[in-house]
Amino acid sequence: MSSITVDSPTVSGSTLECDVSPSPDLRRFFTAEPFRVSYDRPLEDVPEGILVIPVLAQVCPVAWANGADVYVEEVDATFARALEDVQASLCAMHDFLEGGELYARRVTAQEPSVDEADAADADSALLFTGGVDSTCSYVRHREENPTLVSIRGWTITMDPADDQDWTHLRDRVTEFAAERDLDTAFIETNALSALDHAMLLAHYKRYVDGAWYSSVGHGLGLLGLCAPMAYARTIDDLYVAATHWDGIELEWGSRPDIDDNVRWTGTQCHHDAYELTRQERLDAIAEYVASDAPELELQTCNTRMDGNCGRCEKCYRTAVGLRLSGLEPTAHGYPFDESDYRELRTALEQGQWVLGQDERYMWEDIRERVRETDREPESAAEREFFEWLETADLNALVSESGPPLSHRVLRAGARNAPTPVYNAAYPAWKAMKTGLHRVRMGR
Repeated sequence: MSSITVDSPTVSGSTLECDVSPSPDLRRFFTAEPFRVSYDRPLEDVPEGILVIPVLAQVCPVAWANGADVYVEEVDATFARALEDVQASLCAMHDFLEGGELYARRVTAQEPSVDEADAADADSALLFTGGVDSTCSYVRHREENPTLVSIRGWTITMDPADDQDWTHLRDRVTEFAAERDLDTAFIETNALSALDHAMLLAHYKRYVDGAWYSSVGHGLGLLGLCAPMAYARTIDDLYVAATHWDGIELEWGSRPDIDDNVRWTGTQCHHDAYELTRQERLDAIAEYVASDAPELELQTCNTRMDGNCGRCEKCYRTAVGLRLSGLEPTAHGYPFDESDYRELRTALEQGQWVLGQDERYMWEDIRERVRETDREPESAAEREFFEWLETADLNALVSESGPPLSHRVLRAGARNAPTPVYNAAYPAWKAMKTGLHRVRMGR
């Protein structure tokens, strides 16, 4: 029987560590590295049933993909029920997920009741990067003065080569928070190296539009990492900004029917701003810029963390969206001039970027905004671009981009290789896949 055993976490100051023992048939999905998560507050007073949540949030989707059961010493009762609800949502979304059971020796007490007076004074937190989605969520909830939470271990890895990127993100979030008298929380984890993400991708990429984590694991995974932090800081509400919006039917790992089900004793998670399209989120930001933050800069680049390159698809898309919301991109972090419209069109037509269905929806959102407004283009170049976008076959632009055939062949080989053969080939496979992984994650 396929199974995964999660040992009791050990705590040293503000860091927790946890060993995971998969059954032999599942070992290829793990690197044998213990799961580690570091916070910026001590964890000694956090109960074991909460401490284990970050690890369960990463491990359980892998178990569900293989019909495996998970065994743990202790778990928070509220989170155990949440896992059942998240499993049901993910299994309904992905046909290849088989499900599984969670078995615990001890289940901690039920979630305490909260009266109206306590609820009115509730503390909140928000996963924050400074991009369009999380900035919009801050704007929507700024009256709550949410703690801004940033995580290293997803798009910014624990590799020393990413140290500078993490410094840039911390500095930017710290400055944003200081200007608004907000608290920050910084979390660092090796979750994506304790899991063998390359092998997960090799096995399951054929079923998903993005990567394993983006298409399956990241809503539960990112929120679960926050559990000890939220408990230590008595956070009642934890927000994660929506990537997509109502009407988009994509198999994505962060959606209302996943994130809104994530909870543990004392904390309820929320998938935020799902009712707004990306362009409408930019509208909300534009209103905030006009009323409170004229010098606000966004950070959305796919290739840099110390500003925006202005040349990747996401930078171009954000700059165009800012224009449509009445903001000048150069005033908010994006080098952009009229000649860039031609460069953008050429890059899209030539398939220079790896695009997924979510990018198609986002360009459709931009096209709809152009159609529904009577805004005059600011230049002939802008007019030409929007005229082209009006008739462009966005489905073709997405289908003609994508990973090279060599990547797909290697993925199939890894999927079918015996574990010893795969382990020998792993370094080359990991190096090959890293570039695509970094481009496709995040919106």
